[in-house]
Amino acid sequence: MAIMQPSTITVLGAGYVGLTTAALLAHAGYTVYALEPNKARLDVIKQGRSFFYEAGLDPVIKTALESGKFIPTNSYEDSVPGSDVVFSCVGTPDNPDGSSNLSYVFSAAEQAAKLMKQSAVFVQKSTVPVGTGAKIQELFSTINQSLHYVSNPEFLREGTALEDTLFFDRVVAGGDHTESVQTVLSLYHQLEAQRDSIAAIAAITSTEAKGEYIATGLASAELIKVTANAFLALKISFANSIAKLADKSGADVVEVMDAVGADKRIGRAFLNAGRGYGGGCFPKDVSGLISSGLDYGVDLEIMQAAQGVNGSMPGYVAEKLLQALNGNLEGASIAILGLAFKAGTSDSRKSPGVAIANILSKAGAVVTAYDPKANEEAKEDLLSNITLVDSLDDCVQNATAVVIATEWSEFASLPVTFYQQINSSLIIVDAVNKLDKHALAQSNLQYIGIGR
Repeated sequence: MAIMQPSTITVLGAGYVGLTTAALLAHAGYTVYALEPNKARLDVIKQGRSFFYEAGLDPVIKTALESGKFIPTNSYEDSVPGSDVVFSCVGTPDNPDGSSNLSYVFSAAEQAAKLMKQSAVFVQKSTVPVGTGAKIQELFSTINQSLHYVSNPEFLREGTALEDTLFFDRVVAGGDHTESVQTVLSLYHQLEAQRDSIAAIAAITSTEAKGEYIATGLASAELIKVTANAFLALKISFANSIAKLADKSGADVVEVMDAVGADKRIGRAFLNAGRGYGGGCFPKDVSGLISSGLDYGVDLEIMQAAQGVNGSMPGYVAEKLLQALNGNLEGASIAILGLAFKAGTSDSRKSPGVAIANILSKAGAVVTAYDPKANEEAKEDLLSNITLVDSLDDCVQNATAVVIATEWSEFASLPVTFYQQINSSLIIVDAVNKLDKHALAQSNLQYIGIGR
């Protein structure tokens, strides 16, 4: 079996996945074009840095750019024709019905196919519904029949994208052309060979990891990514269902899940109750999987239930605070700490913290919000009467209640004395279940956890 040895790669879309992928592959020895049509984003990348926050990514981009191996561009004509492999990392936003909007996916595939060299490999890294690859192959048959299509789903967690790529659990590539699948896997073998030097640039502490290289059929590769994310989302929603029961019965959901997760068949990861999941992956992948099921006549009721539980959690958090304030939020001064959907990123898409802030504001509370990285990104989604501030101290000043809505370490590690200085009868809503409830219980402060 003859496996192509690529030298030049184009990455279509320099967003979260695309920019990370392009910069890392440049460090693996390939000449990589990062194609980004958004001028503001492209200008930032050309300066050797990312337009979003991701720990360690800026020095990786900067050194790749300085090496000449990483070439930011907005031109298909300057990048695609000379490339052996073209990665598609374009956006797949939600349609109003929950299905995936694939207009960018098909547009990128069509534009690239018209320019790609004979027998080049087109790699779909964007998360797409199962069956998308077959449709793109049909499109290729009318433009350039020599092209090979491979699905290579990404498994990056925002905040740890570099570590997840370099010290991976698994790399999946699926397609109908065996040699092309192996070509894609070979790129990651080469990246793995350089991972220690890249990790040093990104200041990532190296860990021993021997991930799996998995070759599959095309439809299987497409289904693997959304299935993995949907299952993790299901674990979170399951934990939140038990948290509601724990609140009624007097149990502590953290103690429950610690013991349940000790069962090696189950595991502790993602059994975390709180304000629910958000971001650009879990909500989209769950709704996309439900939509794909309906397309094939399969009703995924369990995922619909998970989606419903998750959607209820910001309101559940707000309701617990309402009860603590004797049913009246009007004029109450509420500080929201955390607007990113998770710690370690500036991404505030579908953020539970933003949802909680908006719910409380609509109920009449005077809401002030702060996030160490996500203020700018969250601004558009916050109601206009919510005050956004640039420091923790400004946020909590004169607060009646504080809501910890993102698990940033600087919030989780605040001492009891910090809260006592704000207000001796302060209400603390731990919407991420990360605070020491026992230490807080020994003060006059009122602690509210989720299922605690």
